[in-house]
Amino acid sequence: MPATLAQTLLAPETRPHVVADCVTLIDQEVADKSGVSGAAVKLAYKTVTSFASGYLRSAVDSLLPQITERLEPYWTDFAASGGSRFGDYLAKRGDEVTQSVLSVTDARAGRSTRAAIVKAYRAVRGGAARHVEAALPKVGDLVQKYAS
Repeated sequence: MPATLAQTLLAPETRPHVVADCVTLIDQEVADKSGVSGAAVKLAYKTVTSFASGYLRSAVDSLLPQITERLEPYWTDFAASGGSRFGDYLAKRGDEVTQSVLSVTDARAGRSTRAAIVKAYRAVRGGAARHVEAALPKVGDLVQKYAS
């Protein structure tokens, strides 16, 4: 039986690499933002990354199990379908996947006691779905890099 997505991405020898690649992907996605909404995202990102050194890496690491759990059914279906790019598969189910992933960060923000982080998250949450959905092809490629 093939390994689950969680068994692969969260394996002790793999997880640090997945986290590092996720942080790099987030950095790139934020840097590519433009316009008014992009400025809001960049300001929120700067607030979060300035708030505490290493906070983003820690947050990604702690959210990775829940996000992996949300992606697992999509990965299972993708693998069974014989598709070639998981990023394309996710993009075709953009709204559904986006809402599933954002439910993890929404829950995290709801439990946070760090006012600056919560404020920054709330400032960008309204447009977050658009940004997450746009990044799904790259997220899928990152997952596939480790899971294949």
